[in-house]
Amino acid sequence: YRTTETRIQLSVRTKIAQGLLTSLSPDRRDSVWFAYSQQSYWQLFSGNISRPFRNTDHEPEFIYVYPADAQLPGGWRLRYAGTGLVHQSNGQSLPLSRSWNRVYLMAGIEQGSRFTLQGRVWQRLPEKTADDDNPDISDYVGRAELAANWNVNSLNTLGLTLRHSLRASAHGSAKLEWFRTLGSRPGDTHPSQLRFHTQLFSGYGDSLVDYNRRRTVLSLGLSLADF
Repeated sequence: YRTTETRIQLSVRTKIAQGLLTSLSPDRRDSVWFAYSQQSYWQLFSGNISRPFRNTDHEPEFIYVYPADAQLPGGWRLRYAGTGLVHQSNGQSLPLSRSWNRVYLMAGIEQGSRFTLQGRVWQRLPEKTADDDNPDISDYVGRAELAANWNVNSLNTLGLTLRHSLRASAHGSAKLEWFRTLGSRPGDTHPSQLRFHTQLFSGYGDSLVDYNRRRTVLSLGLSLADF
């Protein structure tokens, strides 16, 4: 395999229920969502081996979101809290099989329309030893995540995502991103959803198949939609 490859990601989500615990507050409704993400790693530049897909990770999940609202110091505001159940696997057979299940808690805050901050902490659901393809995955990918976004202006957004194992051996990852809207001008009421996307990743868990291998990856591409 070459170290240069093409990455394709598809993410979708849909609301399947609302107002479960907030039926008496029509302006603030909780909701349940189903989401699915698929990320493929395509060896496009490896013509001598017929350009195979090196790995494809699948990630379905159920998400419960509660519309929390509270003023915080420094002009920050709590906007939501929630929990989720997520499965992630690459659908391969041994020895390349990787999979795990997690339950997580999350919360999101914002400062005006420029800064957002989301935190998540998760616990892996136990598996039988004989069925566990990656017993140490939490030690490498992490057990907690902090994601920050800064809307510099109407066309540019910077993002930083940190993951940590919450153990003395500090495994995890850092991801820095820049999104630049294409096809719009400053002040447009309905800006384009096409964005130039630059990402720098360093750490563990860039893909499931090599979750315990430290990688530093620079990616350049396009984001076709955002929600």
